Amino acid sequence: MILTVTLNTALDITHRVRSLTPHASHRVLAVTERPGGKGLNVARVLAALGHEVTVTGFTGGATGRVVQELLTATPEVLDALVPVAGPTRRTIAVVDERTGDTTQLNEPGPFVEPAEWSAFQEAYEHLLRSASAVALCGSLPPGVPVGAYAGLVRTARAAGVPVLLDTGGEPLRRGVAARPDIIKPNADELAELTGSHEPLRATQDARRRGARAVVASLGAGGLLAATPEGRWRAAPPARLHGNPTGAGDSAVAGLLSGLVGQLPWPDRLTEAVALSAATVLAPVAGEFEREAYEELRARVAVTAEATAA
Repeated sequence: MILTVTLNTALDITHRVRSLTPHASHRVLAVTERPGGKGLNVARVLAALGHEVTVTGFTGGATGRVVQELLTATPEVLDALVPVAGPTRRTIAVVDERTGDTTQLNEPGPFVEPAEWSAFQEAYEHLLRSASAVALCGSLPPGVPVGAYAGLVRTARAAGVPVLLDTGGEPLRRGVAARPDIIKPNADELAELTGSHEPLRATQDARRRGARAVVASLGAGGLLAATPEGRWRAAPPARLHGNPTGAGDSAVAGLLSGLVGQLPWPDRLTEAVALSAATVLAPVAGEFEREAYEELRARVAVTAEATAA
């Protein structure tokens, strides 16, 4: 079983409009709602790939109940969310049908009380007993300590469970020091962590800070990986136009699938890039175009990188 942790879960709402114009009224063409937050997106992709997945994190209020009701539509994903008093947040994506661009509005999460945080940690330790890998994903809701991910990484390592960390800012900086097996920052998060805007040098510096492997998202440029086995760049065959929301989460799913399948790193990166690109072509986060994924897997270019000077 793969475990995904989403401390700041959300109800993802996607509005599609013909053309998004500032300061104007818009007629919405279509609305979709999905259980959201990075780890829940990762879980749905993993389930579609045939993996057994459990999700945990926090859920609360009327929005949280909607999230859990929607999760029942994916029975392959086991709901182990921990209740809190505060309401689960919403995220609103507005997709411009003319350009394909997406505007994102993210609400803050619920305030998590100390007793609620303690209850989650207890549930997390129990879930790790049957986990083959764990992904710690996304932002921290108010009330959760900034070093939360560092503690969760250490707990996973003590249980012998490989752990992937996908977050940014101070939670990432502290989490890296706890020595996760993989981190997956985007280019901005990696630069903030290391102070370097040269991606290859920055990935190697992030490894020196504690991460065993670093896989950086470079947007349309694909992925750059620095691992104990080598360094690679993996890119889609062409720039794709669509909704990029959730593409990074699909990349995480590909990395986790390759990890538990014990695939060589180039094959893991191929899976991650193909899934990420196929997600850009899908209408909402946490989904991917199956035919595009199968076709892209054969066309992803993975090349070895020399060590930075």
